[in-house]
Amino acid sequence: MKNILNNIIVFFVIGIIALIIIPLPTFILDFMFIVSITVSLLVLIMTMYIKGPLDFSIFPSLLLITTILRLALNISSTRLILSDQGQAGKVIETFGTFVLRGNPIVGFIVFLIIIIVQFIVITKGAERIAEVSARFTLDAMPGKQMAIDADLSSGLITEDDARARRDKIQKESEFFGAMDGATKLVKGDAIAAIVIAAVNLLAGTVIGMVQGGMDFTEVLTVYTIATVGDGLVSQIPALMISTATGMIVTRSASEGNLNEDVKRQFLSQPRTLIMAGIVIACMNLIPGSPHVQISFVGLLLLAMGIVMSRNQRMAVVTTEKTEMQELIEQEGTEADYYRNIDNVYNLLGVEPIEMEFGYSLLPLVDEASGGSFIDRIVIFRKQFALDMGIVVPTVRLRDNGLINPNQYLVKIKGEEVARGEVLVDYYLALDPGNASGSIEGIDTIEPAYEIPGKWIPESEREMAEVYGYTVIDALSVIVTHMSEVIKRHIHELVSRQDINILLENVKKYNQAIVDDVIPGVVSISELQKILMNLLREGIPVRDMESILETIGDYGNTIKDSDMLTEYVRQKLKRTITRKYTDGSSIKVLTLDQTVENNILNSAKQSEHGTYLAMDPQTVQQIVEDVTAQINKVKELVHQPVILTSPIVRVYFKRLIDQFLPNLTVLSFNEIDTNIQIQAIGLIQGRSEPRSA
Repeated sequence: MKNILNNIIVFFVIGIIALIIIPLPTFILDFMFIVSITVSLLVLIMTMYIKGPLDFSIFPSLLLITTILRLALNISSTRLILSDQGQAGKVIETFGTFVLRGNPIVGFIVFLIIIIVQFIVITKGAERIAEVSARFTLDAMPGKQMAIDADLSSGLITEDDARARRDKIQKESEFFGAMDGATKLVKGDAIAAIVIAAVNLLAGTVIGMVQGGMDFTEVLTVYTIATVGDGLVSQIPALMISTATGMIVTRSASEGNLNEDVKRQFLSQPRTLIMAGIVIACMNLIPGSPHVQISFVGLLLLAMGIVMSRNQRMAVVTTEKTEMQELIEQEGTEADYYRNIDNVYNLLGVEPIEMEFGYSLLPLVDEASGGSFIDRIVIFRKQFALDMGIVVPTVRLRDNGLINPNQYLVKIKGEEVARGEVLVDYYLALDPGNASGSIEGIDTIEPAYEIPGKWIPESEREMAEVYGYTVIDALSVIVTHMSEVIKRHIHELVSRQDINILLENVKKYNQAIVDDVIPGVVSISELQKILMNLLREGIPVRDMESILETIGDYGNTIKDSDMLTEYVRQKLKRTITRKYTDGSSIKVLTLDQTVENNILNSAKQSEHGTYLAMDPQTVQQIVEDVTAQINKVKELVHQPVILTSPIVRVYFKRLIDQFLPNLTVLSFNEIDTNIQIQAIGLIQGRSEPRSA
């Protein structure tokens, strides 16, 4: 019994195929017609309760099964109509008699209208929508894949999340591709229904008059009832399936089903209901209009609009009263709270990282309102720890009524370091350089990378993806900006407490190296300086064991933390190579020997370390030449790298940081030996000649 239930669909499909060949008695045919109508009704209702097309991914297969079922029943009913003088069961007779109403000609015309509407309007429309949806979905796949890769590389999502999103994109493309083909079945079914109806009527008339001995009037009545009834019991399910097809290919993913979305979106605009009610009521001015019906509909819309508007105002007033009461209670207890001087001291601390938001952005942040910002921070913290070896401190979130409602601020240790502006319910479209068309939107600058972009509404999102734009939601824009700000300032956030935690973690698997280096070779503060130097230039410190070993090897003779950092960088050359190369080669700008000699000759030693004593004109020439060389190669490399000798690197980096702080400077000893170095430019320290 269990095996039969597990394979019931297989038996059902085989039974449908058998219906085409095996003659059926009228009792079983009636039962199968009722099953066909029931299945079609279930499919139609199901499409109204799903949130997205993939929630009903078996729909293309169901479309094929229901189409074959209707065609098989049409063939069986036609066999009975032509062989039993129009008697093909109670269902066909009931539907035919109900529509004809005693007038075969008028009833048949109504039946033809139903078939034409089904074929031309619903079936043709659903077919076209499925075709366009399939093309747009396939064309948008590259843009969606790029957006996933961008989120993954920035740490906004995990590898599992990226894999799940890629699977969803793949399933969507397969679904809409299948729907594009499956809708052709509905179109063919509608054409077959017209042909079968014509065969039933014409062939039945000939058979009835020649073999049955009926007169023309009797033949017309009998076979018209049978034709119309047979057509209806097949076209009513077909109409429901076609409607379901159009419903599912036009259904975009949302938080609720169709009923909830319609109710929420219509009832959220009471002014629309009021205006529509007034316009409908004005139709009473037309002479001869049905005043009762018009007045009922108009008053109903007006009443609904007024009630909804009043409810919205009451909700706003209630919220304001609650906020005012909380403010009064807070002010009443504030003086008592700060009478305790210890509570005043609590105000003196600063948060490592703070973010402040305008009130329009609060729904993106507030978990009670469905915001997922905190979850995104958690994911970023995990990914950043895996990539850089440092745990990002807690991010304090606050609202700020003094800034623009769409703005947000990022603060490091109490001071603002960045701000941005986003539009809620809009998407940021960025041109990766190969967009195939232009889109309309609000011009803006992406805050994290300062790339020109456009804010577009959700209705333009699919078109932008088809054109090749990278489309990002507002929350992802904020998270990306925040992550880039933290990456630039992470060296400022490393405290001595963090260093102690890192050392305790190393002790779990290599306590000897920690005891050997700390505090005998370097102190906690010196180790902090070295790690800060590494993080300032984006070098991961996850391999703490190698870092401590290098410090232990050179720390007894070298007391300059900057020089120790250079040795640590050379020890981490595999990590640096992986970060800045494409796997087999690296394109770099090199320093002329004269420039390196000038830098070395300008290095002076003091009790606080080394510094460069170089005249301003030489510095200006070097900076101008570096800028000129970078501009020449910016089409070849996304992130320019300058390669120097090991002894010059630290001095040149200090020099160029004043003017180009984000420029990557590496030494030859920091590149793995199996990497091919391609020099694409030479920095000679001479300014480009200027035209007169």
